[in-house]
Amino acid sequence: MTTPDIAARRVLGAIAALVVGTLTLSACGGNASADADTNSKGGGGTSVKTSTAKIVISAKDGSTNASINATGVRVSDGKLTDVKMTVSGSGQAVDGAISADGASWKPKEQLERGTKYQISATAKDSSGKTAAANSIFTTVTSGNSFIGTYTPDNGTTVGVGMPVSFTFDKVISDQKAVQSHITVTSSSGQQVVGHWFGAQRLDFRPQDYWKAGSKVTMKIDLDGVQGANGVYGVQKKTVSFTIGRSQVSTVDVNTQTMTVVRDGQTLKSLPISSGSPEHTTYNGQMVISEKFTQTRMNSQTVGLGGEYDIPDVPHAMRLTTSGTFIHGNYWYNKANPPFGQTGTSHGCVGLADVQGAQGATNAKWFYDNSLVGDVVIVKNSPDKTVAPDNGLNGWNLGWSEWTAGSAA
Repeated sequence: MTTPDIAARRVLGAIAALVVGTLTLSACGGNASADADTNSKGGGGTSVKTSTAKIVISAKDGSTNASINATGVRVSDGKLTDVKMTVSGSGQAVDGAISADGASWKPKEQLERGTKYQISATAKDSSGKTAAANSIFTTVTSGNSFIGTYTPDNGTTVGVGMPVSFTFDKVISDQKAVQSHITVTSSSGQQVVGHWFGAQRLDFRPQDYWKAGSKVTMKIDLDGVQGANGVYGVQKKTVSFTIGRSQVSTVDVNTQTMTVVRDGQTLKSLPISSGSPEHTTYNGQMVISEKFTQTRMNSQTVGLGGEYDIPDVPHAMRLTTSGTFIHGNYWYNKANPPFGQTGTSHGCVGLADVQGAQGATNAKWFYDNSLVGDVVIVKNSPDKTVAPDNGLNGWNLGWSEWTAGSAA
């Protein structure tokens, strides 16, 4: 049996809940604002004095492709007083900071892709009136975004042949849009042009090798750029690297020697052993893309069956993606060394070395005096010229061919 007091309390409770629900609904939405000051006027009416502060959350409420880089909060005609950002569901806080002038807030770290977040922000205008806004949104997913893995890394020093090379994790159909949002400039003033190798690789280089000592700056502004239907970029950063001294080494297969030239002066002429007649070495300009003090080389990885498996090849430097290296050789016939005499390798360029990579050998000297990005030219081999996309070897394209591959 319900007593009158209990019934009255239930009615009051229902009215209170209705009022709270109404207030809650009025505060929803990405640009919602509120003001606590009200003045009564004649006739029993009320007038709300709204804050002049206007808060804008970059990720709109309900959006599903929000940026992982540019999401933040800004206010005009006021100053932010508090911003809270959390991962929806878990409530995990996202660290961020309000700017010194109180005009903006941004997360300290890049957001995660495909994650739902919530932002609640408050601000005050010059009269102390409060405004509020909130937004619940989801960042762009991995399936609807693309990234480019690039080389060289920020802060590195590389050789004069080092191109800027991007490999994208999605097929890029709008190559013009993507290329136009990557700019590469050099302190040398050299013109730098991009070239597409297929739909997922974009390299940049000048007409001639980089000028020694110059600084190259790469600006990546791909955040929100549509690279294909429904697929957007997420990267926004600036990368700089330095060009070291100029070193170009020329391998002459006819004489089985390599001449190392630095800044126009010959440093050394080293005896080498190139590819055998059955496994010749590519001709052309090749760029050192990786260096390993020791590495394993297995013929099965390059389609040669079980011909060799050497677990500790010393002083190895990669010249092509397909497996051409210039490296040390300790397993040669000590009674009849091939260096300077004949080609005995499976397509690589070999230098005399010792097992363990510890001796004062020609291979160690060349390794210690080489940078990623240095150029190694092979000439007079019976093989063809290396393909420009087999490694970082776009220098084998003439300038007109290179520029023809630009989408800009």
